[in-house]
Amino acid sequence: MQHGETNTDGLRIAIGFPGAVMLVIGGIVGVGIFVNPAVVARSLHTPELVLSAWALGGVIAMLGAFVYAELAARIPATGGEYVYLRDTYGKLVAFLFGWATLLVVQCGGQAAVAIVFAKNIDVVVGGGLPERGIVVAVLAGLAGVNCLGVNSGNGVQAGLGALKLAIIGVLIAVGLTMAPARAVDVPVAGLDGFKAFGAAMIPVVFSYGGWQTANYVAGEMKNPRRNLARALLVGVVAVISLYVLVNIACLHALGVGSLGRTLTPASDVLLLAVGPLGARLAAAAIAVSALAFLSQGMLTGPRVIFAMARDGVFFRRMARVGAVSRVPAAAIVLQAAWTLVLALSGSYEQILSYVIAMNFLFFGISASCLFVLRQRERKAGVREDIYRAPLHPWSTGLFILACAAIVVCSFWAYPVNSLVGYAILILGVPLYLFWRRRESSAGVVE
Repeated sequence: MQHGETNTDGLRIAIGFPGAVMLVIGGIVGVGIFVNPAVVARSLHTPELVLSAWALGGVIAMLGAFVYAELAARIPATGGEYVYLRDTYGKLVAFLFGWATLLVVQCGGQAAVAIVFAKNIDVVVGGGLPERGIVVAVLAGLAGVNCLGVNSGNGVQAGLGALKLAIIGVLIAVGLTMAPARAVDVPVAGLDGFKAFGAAMIPVVFSYGGWQTANYVAGEMKNPRRNLARALLVGVVAVISLYVLVNIACLHALGVGSLGRTLTPASDVLLLAVGPLGARLAAAAIAVSALAFLSQGMLTGPRVIFAMARDGVFFRRMARVGAVSRVPAAAIVLQAAWTLVLALSGSYEQILSYVIAMNFLFFGISASCLFVLRQRERKAGVREDIYRAPLHPWSTGLFILACAAIVVCSFWAYPVNSLVGYAILILGVPLYLFWRRRESSAGVVE
């Protein structure tokens, strides 16, 4: 049995500052950093441009962390962006965010990573494992752990996150010291000018995405106004450092040309260092990182579903909290089940391609909430003593412009999938009207 203080929603307050930092890092660092250095190098010609792209992605993530840290300090409630959008622009905008998060962004990403986990576990053991069986087992297992309580869920994800960081540290060390440098290499043919850099930024910003998911569990954090704001800044800085070092290590070991031509950069670096065993070591590293990412998502994502149900725009049973566990078990099971459907149907690849356009659309809209909230504060004539985004409004405005540019780049690179993604988003409008009508006529949504 878990003990501790509960918040007004009945959820247990149990996550401290170290756990919050690991949530931020765990929400960002998935499997992309093991693959995307090669994707970026494929578009760009020189190590300087490759590192510039990763550094720019880090700047964008840092600006986002500034904004989300202040939003968390102002509204330290379970649900994160859903609550910010609801309190600023109303329930429809918030519902559309929640709808996209459940249907596409959160579960689509989790489905893709679950498949990556299954494939790499199969490599580690030498083949023969049923991929679908592994996916079912990992999602069911993580859902079960998180249904036991926030302490168990956060404990597992923090432990896996620490192991993941240690593995990435080993990869960096190997690339910088053990693997032979290949300084002279013919760069892979890439696109020209801004289009090449814009195409390269898509996998970069995808790799940096996810810092916002820690905000979903703000209501279960100890002193979230202080701890979550600090955790966002510390976690994002740590990830920027890791990502730049990983790319330096890959470039040192492989050279920009070889890096751009490979599909498995982590495996290639370890292959140079330890021989044939490198492929299995790389697969094990990716599997651990995938598992840690899945664990973090299973903890944070269901809180958006919970917040929607609590507001009466989703099934009411999703807002129920276990008498002993003090977690929204039904919401956790729903996310796991929908993720499993996407993974087993094979549609996850297409759905995942919609993530960037919608993710950064809502990043920009959520950031704009800060202008509204500060304006309300000025009108009220009361200045809250909380963390404030440095250099606002310039830093916040720059982040919004960056989000808009990334949405444009996603349309440029993937026009059909981006349009389909927004069509899915618009389908949420009649569903919202249905929930609202049902709530007003029945008083309860079941």
